[in-house]
Amino acid sequence: MENAIVSISTPLGVGAISIVRMSGKDCLNIALKVFHCKAKIIEPRYMYLGKLEIEKDTFEECLMVYFKAPYSYTGEDLVEFHIHGGILLAQKVVELFVKNGCRLAEAGEFSKRAFMNGKITLDKAEAIIGEINAETEGELKSSLKITNGKLAEKIEKEQEDLKMLLAEIEVSFDYPEHDYEEIVKGKVLEKVKEIKKQNDKIIEISESGKYLKNGINVALVGKANVGKSSVLNALLGENRAIVTDIEGTTRDSLCESFFHKGMKINLIDTAGIRQTEDVVEKLGIKKSLESIDNADIVLFIRDGSQKESKEDKEIEKNMSGKRVINVINKTDKKRVLEYKDNEIEISALTEKNINHLKDKIVNDVIKFDIKSDALVLTNERHLDILKKCDDILNEIFAIKNESLDIIAMLIKKLWVELGKITGNTENEDIISLIFSKFCLGK
Repeated sequence: MENAIVSISTPLGVGAISIVRMSGKDCLNIALKVFHCKAKIIEPRYMYLGKLEIEKDTFEECLMVYFKAPYSYTGEDLVEFHIHGGILLAQKVVELFVKNGCRLAEAGEFSKRAFMNGKITLDKAEAIIGEINAETEGELKSSLKITNGKLAEKIEKEQEDLKMLLAEIEVSFDYPEHDYEEIVKGKVLEKVKEIKKQNDKIIEISESGKYLKNGINVALVGKANVGKSSVLNALLGENRAIVTDIEGTTRDSLCESFFHKGMKINLIDTAGIRQTEDVVEKLGIKKSLESIDNADIVLFIRDGSQKESKEDKEIEKNMSGKRVINVINKTDKKRVLEYKDNEIEISALTEKNINHLKDKIVNDVIKFDIKSDALVLTNERHLDILKKCDDILNEIFAIKNESLDIIAMLIKKLWVELGKITGNTENEDIISLIFSKFCLGK
């Protein structure tokens, strides 16, 4: 990792500035070959205004900042140039440094060097990408907690506790008396029970984490002409779906999203489900049924001014086992429909109770109160590892009369599995694969 690497660290495109970053041995000397300023000595963490010699007698006026190892993002000497924004200019600057001794950085190589030099843990590195790609407030908060060390702190504490247990077990081998072994077993099970309780809580809360990342998929379902498209428009606050009095207007699924209380809500307006001979409409109805299967929650929209029909009952059969909110639309008219379980009355026309419906969608799906200090995992790799740890913990609890060396073996296995989250026990191939998914310059 001693070779200096270089890359553009800002998105390619026209803008106010672009940042070109170098890291590694001699990167300051490489920079000063072509950067000229009035300062005789370059101090770390100071911005210097100067000129970058792109070609002979051709200069770019820019800013340079130097971070001396180990006080940099990568833990190595690091230099950044803040130049005027522009694709061609940024590429020219990168080419300039390649000519002077750098090589092009691989995807995620700056962050990989930071990890290898102990500046960040693997979970923090992945959370940085989570911050960059976050589309919802909840996902961003989750990533920020991990980059601030909340997850690594928890994992390292659990690993330290497991090491202490292994030490106790090793001591017990020197004193093979039966009573002492039972005492150690009791201590082991008490501590393991505590670890399991903490992990189970994170797993349970993080089951809602997928909604923070991907949003809640909501299918708007009902027979033709009950106002599904009007409800979609009311939820979005704009006219996105065509609304007419003609049955069968919506023939294909329309997907739109909005944000409510930090959650992304993905709406799927489906074709009205009814008996029809129209080939195109039949395809739309087939898609409607597929949308029900794929939805996290279904809004079963009914016209409150009409009595329940055979079509309503047929639609209801297709929603068995799904989370359903019965949305009674057209409450601006006299209601004749009987009352339903888990219902809410709205009027898409007057927008009555639309905000209450948004609240209900979130509250019916997110079953856990995700407090501001809660650790919620949105990274599937982290969650999968914790679930594997839970399986090992269950193995330990299932032990009856086995000797302590069997328990010790499982505790070592648990220690290794936990370390895969922070990267202190993960193999090089997996680490390289994770960083290869990062963008260039990160």
